[in-house]
Amino acid sequence: MFIPIFFILSFLFSSTNAADFCVGDLNGPVGPAGYSCKKTVTVNDFVYSGLAATGNTSNLIKAAVTPAFSAQFPGVNGLGISIARLDLAVGGVIPMHTHPGASEVLVVIQGTICAGFISSANKVYFKSLNKGDIMVFPQGLLHFQINAGKTQSLAFVSFSSPEPGLQILDFALFANDLPTDIIEETTFLDAAQIKKLKGVLGGTG
Repeated sequence: MFIPIFFILSFLFSSTNAADFCVGDLNGPVGPAGYSCKKTVTVNDFVYSGLAATGNTSNLIKAAVTPAFSAQFPGVNGLGISIARLDLAVGGVIPMHTHPGASEVLVVIQGTICAGFISSANKVYFKSLNKGDIMVFPQGLLHFQINAGKTQSLAFVSFSSPEPGLQILDFALFANDLPTDIIEETTFLDAAQIKKLKGVLGGTG
């Protein structure tokens, strides 16, 4: 009786220690489960300073997302979490998009942000959020954020995965070579509108 208990306890303790963390080795292979584990780890692997600076919002959407995913912050590899900084200039927008691999929590630090998502039953949930407000976006659902104020907005978003994934609806439709006639038939938009959007977003076809 003693020997089986001894082996069970040994297994539990060794498994607990081995599973504490798996800092990503960015020079090693990466697969569906993330990066392989780095052999030599220091405290710096668990600290990231890349979210301190304001993102560049001089672009089409007047917004910037600065990620701290496993590729930027290897310490989150395998832990089921990550974070990003969201900067929105006046009139800035994060277009309708999804994260196939994670749910998202947003906390407003500065300004006013109109945010919302659409359920799989096509019900819309949106609200104007102010400093200190938090909103959750369930995994895989279409959602958006818009600067609804007259000043720069800042938010931080956390994810339930170190690699949440991203698909922006507008880019999926108009920033590639999907033929215009197929988009016309599946979206009920006319060809002129589609070609205009393709021109703006760099699509062809």
